Amino acid sequence: MIVGNGRPTSGYTPCEMCPLRKRPSLRAFTPDELAFVKQFKMDELHVDPGASFLREGAAAEHLYTVLSGWAFRYKMLDDGRRQILNYALPADMVGLQGALMREMEHSVEALTPLVLCVFPRAKLWDLYSKFPSLAFDITWLAAREEQLIDENLVNLGRRSALERTAYLLQHLYVRAEEAGLVKNGTIQFPFTQQHLADTLGMSLVHTNKTLKRLLASKAIRWKDRVFEMIDRTALTEIAGDEVAPRQGRPFI
Repeated sequence: MIVGNGRPTSGYTPCEMCPLRKRPSLRAFTPDELAFVKQFKMDELHVDPGASFLREGAAAEHLYTVLSGWAFRYKMLDDGRRQILNYALPADMVGLQGALMREMEHSVEALTPLVLCVFPRAKLWDLYSKFPSLAFDITWLAAREEQLIDENLVNLGRRSALERTAYLLQHLYVRAEEAGLVKNGTIQFPFTQQHLADTLGMSLVHTNKTLKRLLASKAIRWKDRVFEMIDRTALTEIAGDEVAPRQGRPFI
């Protein structure tokens, strides 16, 4: 189910020219895998910032790979409070839960202008039956989502406000680095302090005060949404854990 300002396109990026394939952090397809993914992809979807293209409780006929842009997964409570579960960056897959369970248990919103590769749920069995290597890749992606949720649970449940803020910013920086979005140690993060607060389970005021403490450490600089990593070791020490980059990770 496509909701909001999603706009399918008549022309789209050919898989053999996909810019994601140039990323050293992503594994290469074999010629047969590339040919299958090319016919598996049915369209591209452009989504405006602020639009939820997948909603909790809705049936999902498609799954998506982020070609460009940022999105986030979230759940809403009855009183309007929001918990952001995690973020989706280029090469990440979204909608797999809805494709396999037939109903979304969370929503997904575009944080920036978003371009998605669209794959039909109806052809998912062909992928599993004909290409075990790609089936393993989807299993890996699902396991990684579980790992991200585990990390977020530890962050919320056991780290202090300063530690959890440092860990989240380190985590998002490393993922952006893997996606080729970091240039000379800097990146323009698209999220606001309210997004951070909704991810960290903290009030906006508490988040603001905690960020000021973190900025005072001189481990990072963050002004006008431009984030700069100044002292990676110091940020890791504050977070109490290191987020290690991955190489050769799969994508569809």
